[in-house]
Amino acid sequence: MARRLSKLQYRPLTSSSKLSFIPFSTTVSAENPQNSTTADGQDHLINDQIHNLRVLLQQGRNETAYNFTKSLILSNPSSFSSPSHLLSFFTSSCDDASLNLTLSEMLLSVCSESKMHSQVSELYDFMRQEGRLPSFGYVRMIVESLVESKKFDNVLDLFKEMVGLGFRPDKLVYGRAMLAAVKLGDLKLAMELFETMKRRKVVPNVFVYNVLIGGLCKEKRIRDAEKLFGEMSVRNLVPNRVTFNTLIDGYCKAGEVDVAIGLRERMKKEKVEPSIITFNSLLSGLCKARRIEEARCMLNEIKCNGFVPDGFTYSIIFDGLLKSDDGAGAALDLYQEAIGKGVKIDNYTCSILLNGLCKEGKVEKAEEVLKSLVEHGLVPGEVIYNTIVNGYCQIGDMDRAILTIEQMESRGLRPNCIAFNSVIDKFCEMQLIDKAEEWVKKMVGKGIAPSVETYNILIDGYGRLCVFSRCFQILEEMEENGEKPNVISYGSLINCLCKDGKILEAEMVLRDMVGRGVLPNANIYNMLIDGSCTVGKLREALRFFDEMSKNGIGATIVTYNSLIKGLCKMGKLKEAEEMFCLITSTGHCPDVITYNSLISGYSNAGNSQKCLELYETMKKLGLKPTINTFHPLISGCSKEGIKLKETLFNEMLQMNLSPDRVVYNAMIHCYQEIGHVQKAFSLQKEMVDMGVRPDNKTYNSLILGHLKEGKLSETKDLVDDMKAKGLIPEADTYSLLIQGHCDLKDFNGAYVWYREMLENGFLPNVCICNELSTGLRKEGRLQEAQSICSEMIANGMDNLDTNEDLCDVAKM
Repeated sequence: MARRLSKLQYRPLTSSSKLSFIPFSTTVSAENPQNSTTADGQDHLINDQIHNLRVLLQQGRNETAYNFTKSLILSNPSSFSSPSHLLSFFTSSCDDASLNLTLSEMLLSVCSESKMHSQVSELYDFMRQEGRLPSFGYVRMIVESLVESKKFDNVLDLFKEMVGLGFRPDKLVYGRAMLAAVKLGDLKLAMELFETMKRRKVVPNVFVYNVLIGGLCKEKRIRDAEKLFGEMSVRNLVPNRVTFNTLIDGYCKAGEVDVAIGLRERMKKEKVEPSIITFNSLLSGLCKARRIEEARCMLNEIKCNGFVPDGFTYSIIFDGLLKSDDGAGAALDLYQEAIGKGVKIDNYTCSILLNGLCKEGKVEKAEEVLKSLVEHGLVPGEVIYNTIVNGYCQIGDMDRAILTIEQMESRGLRPNCIAFNSVIDKFCEMQLIDKAEEWVKKMVGKGIAPSVETYNILIDGYGRLCVFSRCFQILEEMEENGEKPNVISYGSLINCLCKDGKILEAEMVLRDMVGRGVLPNANIYNMLIDGSCTVGKLREALRFFDEMSKNGIGATIVTYNSLIKGLCKMGKLKEAEEMFCLITSTGHCPDVITYNSLISGYSNAGNSQKCLELYETMKKLGLKPTINTFHPLISGCSKEGIKLKETLFNEMLQMNLSPDRVVYNAMIHCYQEIGHVQKAFSLQKEMVDMGVRPDNKTYNSLILGHLKEGKLSETKDLVDDMKAKGLIPEADTYSLLIQGHCDLKDFNGAYVWYREMLENGFLPNVCICNELSTGLRKEGRLQEAQSICSEMIANGMDNLDTNEDLCDVAKM
């Protein structure tokens, strides 16, 4: 950000912008003669008041003049519309500059004392126009009023002007200027003022340090905040409660809760009394760190220190409990405790509790809590009803969601976009796009204009259904209705196009959005890169990556992960490793997805040793493997033997990762390969017990195991069980069955499976046909052998290695 002080130019007011006032003398109206009498009386009163005030000032009776001025300003009704109005009358009838300045400063003092901050600003503007500047003491007063009225830009304007006029700001004015800069988000300017202050030998006070420490903590520059805190000790400045509270909050938000707790202990040693803010910050930090038991202890400490936990305190711990393993039950217990102690639960605290319950699907319980709170005097607002509507939408109970909107209306609350958007979004998710459109019309019918978010939901809904023509129509409708599509509008469409493999069309949308002045962000490019990689268009993906860099858009870990996955998928492991190195060199950290992609790539390449090295590296880095880590590890380490696979399987269980179908299938296949068929069947039983449904691959491995053991009856039972489970045998299953029976010289059984295979629309390969027809011929079953030849020839398989006479007969 450019330095603000260099931009703060004083612009003198033009004559046309000076304050103007309605004269009290009015023209006599024949229709209303009383107007003349009233106006004349008012004029006389004002003239008398101005005269009396001037006499008091001329006589040097400033205290009496001050009290008289105060009464003129604060009386109701007053003869003057504002302090500036009074000053205007006085200066127009008095040529004495010193008296005018005295009254100006007197009025500033009255307004400041009476907390009339906007009037202080008006008076200062009027004085500037008249060429009168107050003394520095009154400048401080003006600065304070501007800060109180949150006119932070004006504070910095005044500071710049005063410095330009030769005033030497003291620590109070410097402090308020720094506060204004921090409030405006210009921490750089605040730090520059701090350095200027020290350079000009103005000693900073505790207030200055508190302001700067607060600004640094807000920007998560906790180490810089620490330095300033240490500098206070060097200057023999004693940190106060605000200092400690600011730092404690900063550490908690930075995730350094133990350091924050250490500061609380230091407060005790230095006898700095905490406030409820101190404990709320610590509670928030502990809850975010999932240290719920310590948070409960902190809640008790609040009570021991004589504080009564307020609604905000409870909202913090409600949020923590709802996100913890204790969940809704613990939050509800605490809620009952709070109600029992008479704690007033406001709308904000209530919405936190209800939102947590709704996220867990306990919407009816949330309604019960709301009903109870209403009985205790809570008047629910829109946010609470929106939470309930969204909760019902999340669990798919659209009737109750709609009923809640109707309840809002019956209680005098007008549903807003948020409530309608929840309903529309859920209908889109359920692919009931017509219902979604119907609710958009209802929304408009109630006088609620669809928001950008409404249109974005519809674009995403139609995009998921691949109805892209309607998506483009919605973009046009947005602009026609005065809503400018944003990056999310275009992003939803680009994402759906990419998922449908339409990369060219997605790029056209990108060019269109840029042409309309909507700049793409990293997420947009990530969609395009991932989509290109998914369809094998690596060159396009790398082109988008280069374009990101040229446009000054920083790549994220998602960007690198998409490219690494794409490179590994294409077998370009060297390039993937180079991209991996680029992650760390650009300040990012590889995550579990990065390692999973590399492990998968090396697994496909048959390099199990490299897979294991990457697996050990990620564990050392503290990255917890996921189930997707074990897919390529277990399936790709066949050469290493069953012991390694079992070790990996057990490690996965120790990490509380539940095996999925891919893992079970890999283990079952491995056991069958080495002849441990009973172990394979035990694992299949465990798989079913764990709620993982076997698929064709599972049965294929088990079928192969039985065939190797020569158990043809059991093999038939497996196929029957497979069919009973709703799984249809496909070409690979039938090929296994035919080949297995041939290997066991059961050509009759093989022929039965061959016939079923053909009846279900599948063709065996030439090798199997050759082996089966040869076996049948040797057993003298020439008719079946001839049938196979005929069917294969009819299906274009002429390279059968069977008896030439049979083939000739088949061709006749």
